[in-house]
Amino acid sequence: MNNITSAVRVQHKRDILFLSLVGIFLTSLVLGNIVGTTKFITLFTLDLPPWLREITPSLVRDGSIYVMSVPVGLLAYPFTFLATDLISELFGRKKAQLVVWIGFFANLYMIFIISVGHWFPDTYGVSGGLNLFEGVYEFVIANTVSSMIAYLIAQSVDVRLFHFWKRLTRGKYLWLRNNGSTMFSQLIDSTTILSILYLSGNLGENITTIGALVILILNSYIFKFFFALFDTPLAYLGVWLFRDFEEDPDGYRLYESEKVVAD
Repeated sequence: MNNITSAVRVQHKRDILFLSLVGIFLTSLVLGNIVGTTKFITLFTLDLPPWLREITPSLVRDGSIYVMSVPVGLLAYPFTFLATDLISELFGRKKAQLVVWIGFFANLYMIFIISVGHWFPDTYGVSGGLNLFEGVYEFVIANTVSSMIAYLIAQSVDVRLFHFWKRLTRGKYLWLRNNGSTMFSQLIDSTTILSILYLSGNLGENITTIGALVILILNSYIFKFFFALFDTPLAYLGVWLFRDFEEDPDGYRLYESEKVVAD
């Protein structure tokens, strides 16, 4: 009886963990799509030496000063890859792919709700930010549609690559599958979404050529590349902290855990 009670308690904690990771994933995804490229922010500046200045495009520097500029929505989006990597590691490929599809339909739901709000007539004299809402609506529709296409491709690639490396290494070398999947899939994501935004005319007035687009993609990817390196210790920490709740059906385990088995 005690074993059954303990097993139920562990399953409850496992469910909480899974839903928490899904919550982080969906919040980061939807937030990133809403704010998107409404604002480009400067993360840091760097005074370039003469030799590096010559090969750095003027689009990302002011004289000798390199500017790391990324869309504000990009701050949230890398956490979706960390969440899916943890879900992949702890719960398996099928659940990770399920979460990707849930995120896709969550974006469709967001578009539907905001569109209904746009279609209904305004109550004159009551609305506190009508112009703001309409501006957000017009932006979100263009940004989210392009983002959804890029997201579905990139996240699906991420999940499949993650498990390819996991099977190949028989559960060892988390750093390899974490970086090997995330770095490649984020390059796909940056290229896809920015290319669609460029073709639809939803980038800034300075992005008028393919060369400028490529520079913007590379600048965006540099941030994602280093974030992928940064989140590797977080992935190890998360897998270690929650190793007792792992239920990956493939059976490849990075750490040993004490499972509770019901009689």
